[in-house]
Amino acid sequence: MDRIIIEGGKRLSGRLPISGAKNAALTLLPCALLTEEPVTLRNLPRLADVDSFGHLLNQLGASTTIEGSRPEDFGRVMTLKAGRLTSTVAPYDIVRKMRASIVVLGPLLARGGEATVSLPGGCAIGNRPIDFHLKAFETLGATIEMANGYIRAIAPDGGLKGALITLPFPSVGATENSLMAAALATGETIIENAAREPEIVDLCGLLVEMGSEIEGIGSDRLVIHGKPRLYGATYKVMPDRIEAGSYACAAAITGGELELEGASAEDMHVIITALRDAGVLVEPTKTGIKVSSDGKLRPLTLSTAPHPAFPTDMQAQFMAMLTLADGASVLTETIFENRYMHVPELTRMGADIAVSGRTAIVRGVPKLSGAPVMATDLRASMSLILAGLAADGETQVNRVYHLDRGYERLEEKLGAVGAQIERVSDG
Repeated sequence: MDRIIIEGGKRLSGRLPISGAKNAALTLLPCALLTEEPVTLRNLPRLADVDSFGHLLNQLGASTTIEGSRPEDFGRVMTLKAGRLTSTVAPYDIVRKMRASIVVLGPLLARGGEATVSLPGGCAIGNRPIDFHLKAFETLGATIEMANGYIRAIAPDGGLKGALITLPFPSVGATENSLMAAALATGETIIENAAREPEIVDLCGLLVEMGSEIEGIGSDRLVIHGKPRLYGATYKVMPDRIEAGSYACAAAITGGELELEGASAEDMHVIITALRDAGVLVEPTKTGIKVSSDGKLRPLTLSTAPHPAFPTDMQAQFMAMLTLADGASVLTETIFENRYMHVPELTRMGADIAVSGRTAIVRGVPKLSGAPVMATDLRASMSLILAGLAADGETQVNRVYHLDRGYERLEEKLGAVGAQIERVSDG
């Protein structure tokens, strides 16, 4: 099993490219199931989750080809073609690896008339029920059955019918599944209390390129006029705002200066505001954003919530950064109840963090010390990398396969801007 070794205390400086967004890519890929024509995705990040999703689509009948991409390049161009669906079953051995697999339910149901999908896996960061997804499908006319760890959804004769879907919570996954299912439903579908994340906007962008008619893009009320068929398209995956935010925290915690090429300031408004509140200088550039810090960080009070509020996917990284702030920070996690599993590991490195329920009090310390630590999930892994970059001495981050699910060639990117970091295999 691989581990990452960091010799901390190096100031980061230079240009760092931002990859295509993982969370967007995993929603754009299943759109290929909605048409028999080819769908080409550009700027697709090289990630374990993207590879796993490609394998899943292959099992369902989609071919995948990589075009014009060298191993040394960041990102890929992938063309997917599901001329016909050879299966409507998404098996456990693939779905268990990542929760995002659940979004094949919508397109399979809409185009194939039925879908059988294993209950999903992914990071163990808390209870993430799929009830909202299933209720949305039932609203569109589907029948839902659950048995032996699988969900089976069956469309009525004549296919799904447009309807009013009101989500009890602005769930990103339920919004994505509902959008894709509604794209081929008969009539008009309205999604009330829809998620508004930039990745949802990106999904709508691809669906529109494929021939969908969607009103209210970017709002919490989406109106989808179902079409009898969709068409092929070529589409560029949006830049990863979470990756960009993570590397912005790397610049801040090391007192460094990074130009994050390709980052979208518009998609990162709340992250940038929080960085500036912490005393970090953030400036938009022609090609991305520039982040610089003198190492003097101010404490923050942050609470995670659905977009446009502070994203849960940035909570762990900000916590790592705030361990060195001058004062006490208060972080409240409202989305996932188990998303503080990085706290004991940061504490091993000298952080002063107290957790009570969903609230963490982070009291800044003068320094962190390198230590062997264990990654527990994707974003927790990145928080340990950040702490290691700033810590005195050597930090060993174990179980880094989590990082490979969401950060494209992390050690290569950080090494190019001054980090002393390497990946080591235990055999």
